[in-house]
Amino acid sequence: MNTKLTLNIEQELIKTAKKYAKERQQSLSSLVQNFFKVLELEDKQQEKIKISHELEELSGIIKLDNDYDYKEDYKNHIIEKYS
Repeated sequence: MNTKLTLNIEQELIKTAKKYAKERQQSLSSLVQNFFKVLELEDKQQEKIKISHELEELSGIIKLDNDYDYKEDYKNHIIEKYS
């Protein structure tokens, strides 16, 4: 059974979503509904992923500072690698 839902969304995002739905010959409601179905499926798939015992034992053995920025570190690695 379908039920009406009211959402507060940025006006520009609504325009973009309506255009996206129209290009795919879908209603905005079906687009939103399908989005949540996909999220639900992804959650279920994540639950199915099993971590091996060995990997679980390794979890948490590396301690990093709270201010460690892995993106900055990776960026520096790439710059160094290709310079």
